[in-house]
Amino acid sequence: MTESIRFHEKYNFRKIFLDSIYKLSPIYLAKNNPVMFVVILGFFITAIMLIIPGQIPKYEINFYLAVSLTLFFAVWFSTFSEAFSEYEAKARVDSLKIFEKEIIAHKITNDHYTEVKSNSLRQGDRVLIKKGEIVPTDGFIIDGSAYMDESMITGESEPVYKNKGDHVIGGTKVIEGEIKVEITSERGRSFVDKMISLVSQAKRPKSQSEISLNILLSGLSLIFLIVAGTLYYILKSLGYTYVNIALIIALLVALMPTTIGGLLPAIGIAGISRLTRDNIIAKSGKAIEAASDADIILLDKTGTITEGNRAAIEFIPLDNFDVRCVAITSYLSSFNDNTREGKSIIDLIESMKIEIPDKIIDITLMSKPIEFNIKNRYSGIEISNPSKIMNYIKDEKICMKFMEILREYATKGENIKILKGSVDALLPHIDNMNKEEIEKIVRDIGEKGETPLLLTINTKAVGIIVLKDRIKTGIKQVISDLKVMGITPIMVTGDNPITAKVIANEAGIDHVISQAKPIDKLNKVDEEQRKGHVVIAMGDGTNDAPALAKADVGVAMNSGTRAAKEAANMIDLDSNPSRVVKIIELSKQLLVTRGAVTTFSIANDISKYFTILPMILVLNNPKISYLNILHLTTPETAILATMIFNAIIIPALIPLALRGVRYKPENPRKTFIKNFLIYGIGGALLPFIAIKLIDMLLAILMGVK
Repeated sequence: MTESIRFHEKYNFRKIFLDSIYKLSPIYLAKNNPVMFVVILGFFITAIMLIIPGQIPKYEINFYLAVSLTLFFAVWFSTFSEAFSEYEAKARVDSLKIFEKEIIAHKITNDHYTEVKSNSLRQGDRVLIKKGEIVPTDGFIIDGSAYMDESMITGESEPVYKNKGDHVIGGTKVIEGEIKVEITSERGRSFVDKMISLVSQAKRPKSQSEISLNILLSGLSLIFLIVAGTLYYILKSLGYTYVNIALIIALLVALMPTTIGGLLPAIGIAGISRLTRDNIIAKSGKAIEAASDADIILLDKTGTITEGNRAAIEFIPLDNFDVRCVAITSYLSSFNDNTREGKSIIDLIESMKIEIPDKIIDITLMSKPIEFNIKNRYSGIEISNPSKIMNYIKDEKICMKFMEILREYATKGENIKILKGSVDALLPHIDNMNKEEIEKIVRDIGEKGETPLLLTINTKAVGIIVLKDRIKTGIKQVISDLKVMGITPIMVTGDNPITAKVIANEAGIDHVISQAKPIDKLNKVDEEQRKGHVVIAMGDGTNDAPALAKADVGVAMNSGTRAAKEAANMIDLDSNPSRVVKIIELSKQLLVTRGAVTTFSIANDISKYFTILPMILVLNNPKISYLNILHLTTPETAILATMIFNAIIIPALIPLALRGVRYKPENPRKTFIKNFLIYGIGGALLPFIAIKLIDMLLAILMGVK
């Protein structure tokens, strides 16, 4: 997937290196990483014994030095992985700030263009943006059209076509065309500014499972510390004179879960970064953890399941009008309608290849527009001189019924209103048809989840325009993926039960709350939580805030109200509700990665036990050499090989920690079995192979046979 924000092409390894050195502080490690704190203590103990004269026999100095260095590098690799992942997270904010750079804009003042700095623009100012230029700040197009490159903001590589009335984002680029834009946001309040603010303010408190895992690792470290110390004194008392501090520290570090201890901070930070790279801000680790455990999700119909903009899909003629007549009448009623519904009617006429005569277009210019309002619930045009219009179009090939009605009202000298609107608003005035017949057609349309608009010429019913709120492209796959992951989607809508059921069936949703009020969403969240479910709620309005705050995971759209964003614990900067699957997948990937590395680490420790402890015992008792199941060369090479493997496995797994274990929607049991085979059994076998190879290499380098 294309990253929505490009990070620096080159990493600042000097900064990463210095940060990793700072994190080597025992105080920092004691507070943040108890496992690595024990390892760094082991390094200091062996290093001090090397520095103080007489503490170590001369023949053991090289061994102590080797153990000390491997301990140091094991800790440094851990702090490096954490510093590296933190750098990637911070790089996102830096890369966003690139789009805040000051540019020269062409400000429009009294039909003249003045070059001004972008930071001087205020809400209401108008600017001209030409091909190849950058949009100075957020606004909407008041004239012209253009293809925009929004890839640096949204991640979509395809140019986006924008025309009059569309919103443009500061920092995006005009790649074809020319537009005039009215500024809608002042400096510091643009889309990019909001993203920077959200990203930089998002904190990463540890999730409950991360805290629990840290407690477990601390407990294991303490237990192994006691075991190692006790073993040292027992072996000394039994006459194992070759047992020394370095050997016991090596045993302790080998037994401790250093792999997960070393990578745990990086996994957590990288998980947050992966969400951020996909323009999703998680305010806490708890939200991510809850998203991965969710089994109920409440989805709004409008804008989530459907496009939220009804479009014309069919013309139904009435009273012997033909489809062409209905199309021409619809054109006249919709010419001045700049809503998406109005535009969709014109688009439907064009897709049906119905040619509109030029003189019909002229009628719209000679008529008075009738704007839609809540009280009347219709829109269209009013012709104040029908006789003149009649004479103007008499030679045009227009349907007979249409001409008859024009002639009738021209004879009466009455104005003509060509309207489209709510059936309830227009039906009472119809006199050319049985109203019950129209009502039956309207009911049939409603049962299919569609919306009828009645088309009239004064008191004459001409036809019905059928509108449908289309389901979003790919939403069926989204719902299918949610079900595969064991999550039950519930659609929430204010529509009547029939319309709601039709849309739900089309999208593949089995559970619906129809005729819902804002309080119903909150009540549903509370009801499901009392049943023991983990609930995700999505919304963008102030009325959604209570449900977003109550839900285990509240996802607010960045385009939503402040109240919604403050109540939620996740924010989708792209305001694309269908990306909830991505949120869940990334959350599950984070926990699966943590689980996989933990499994790998524990499996490693079990294997390392069979390589290092037997070799310590063999030092004083060659008779039990049969415990050397790998036939390692000497106790020294075996212990050093184990320590080296213990250190290098951490940087080897850094890419996995940053990238995450690959996750796809499937049965959780299947995911568990697959990861157990790879990271459990694989984690147990890898140390045997790697340690044997390192032991052979050490034997060659040390000249041991």
